[in-house]
Amino acid sequence: MIKFAGFGRTLAATLIVSAGLAGVAKAQEVTDEQIKTARSAIDAIGATSSFDNILPSLAMRVKSTFVQASPNHEAEINAVVDEQALALAPRRADLEKEAATIYAKTFTQEELKAIADFYGSAVGKKLLADGPIATREVMKAAEIWASGVDRDLRTESSKKLDAMVGATKPAEGGEAQPQQQ
Repeated sequence: MIKFAGFGRTLAATLIVSAGLAGVAKAQEVTDEQIKTARSAIDAIGATSSFDNILPSLAMRVKSTFVQASPNHEAEINAVVDEQALALAPRRADLEKEAATIYAKTFTQEELKAIADFYGSAVGKKLLADGPIATREVMKAAEIWASGVDRDLRTESSKKLDAMVGATKPAEGGEAQPQQQ
């Protein structure tokens, strides 16, 4: 079954792909006003909220690695890594600025405002919250529908082919056997 992690994750993936293309667009400078409008669109859709756990996850991995190497110094390792992680936390703003720059280069000021307005509205917030659930349910319905269509297509085609040419039917083992008449 195809599963969708959510609209926000799709936008995050789009952001990451867009970041790869950012080098091409570097020549295009953006204004502070475009960045501000892009930030508001990004905030409305939560495009970078999935990145909030990057630093804490990295800190946990570093702690784990260091503790495995020196298990007797777990308390010191935890304290030092936490201190260093907190010192690096302000660098999160760099990612936000880069994301805003990418959005400002990808969308016009009017488009960014429309995105922020829509996703800031009650309907936009509901779409972000309930859209992934609706998408999952639509995918389930599509799978059930496809299964029924597959069954009916096979059954009806088999009947017609049997009547026309005495087609073969699959045997128990899955291989086609000539039909006995």
